[in-house]
Amino acid sequence: MSRSVLVTGGNRGIGLAIARAFADAGDQVAITYRSGEPPADLVALGVLPVRCDITDPEQVEQAYKEVEATHGTVEVLVANAGITRDQLLMRMSEEDFTSVLDTNLTGTYRVVKRANRGMLRAKKGRVVLISSVVGLLGSAGQANYAASKAGLVGFARSLARELGSRNITFNVVAPGFVDTDMTRALTEEQRAEIVAQVPLARYARPEEIAAAVRFLASDDASYITGAVIPVDGGLGMGH
Repeated sequence: MSRSVLVTGGNRGIGLAIARAFADAGDQVAITYRSGEPPADLVALGVLPVRCDITDPEQVEQAYKEVEATHGTVEVLVANAGITRDQLLMRMSEEDFTSVLDTNLTGTYRVVKRANRGMLRAKKGRVVLISSVVGLLGSAGQANYAASKAGLVGFARSLARELGSRNITFNVVAPGFVDTDMTRALTEEQRAEIVAQVPLARYARPEEIAAAVRFLASDDASYITGAVIPVDGGLGMGH
């Protein structure tokens, strides 16, 4: 049966691959995006694009109203939207720190809380949060990003305990280095240094992250909640 799926930050990179995977499987998919325009092929798949800045509670509420009017109550939420503002701590402004936390962690709180309204009524739901290997390993120059992504683990596990009896699961996918526009902008030397740290000696494809997300939202994962699934080529093992 086709489900109502919402992917935040679904217009590029990992989020785009996730949206395509659910749409290809026959689900009714909506994405939020803050800037730019969604790819034409995504719209051709029937994906509903909704402009929304998840740092604005009013925009989050309006986005849900639009999705619900078109697809019905959100049954699967993938909280993927996030930003980086990398800087060494001594040079990091308070705004650099708080803006990343407000988007990546507090923004996730906003979209998850709103989704749970319908999930509680339905007595079922799947929530998948997109964290990062950086949230588990740490990364110099990314204290703000690492803190926000680590926070998602505690957030998901608390909600797994809070709402498990309502048949709502909360899981986290922690990607490693993924071949996206962001990593393609690195120099060949930087890319080589990164790959040298990865046991599988390559970047992930966005579709490999999407496959893990789809599994966690499937019937096969009905007894998995509070889990952190690394999709990182072995980079963060042991964390």
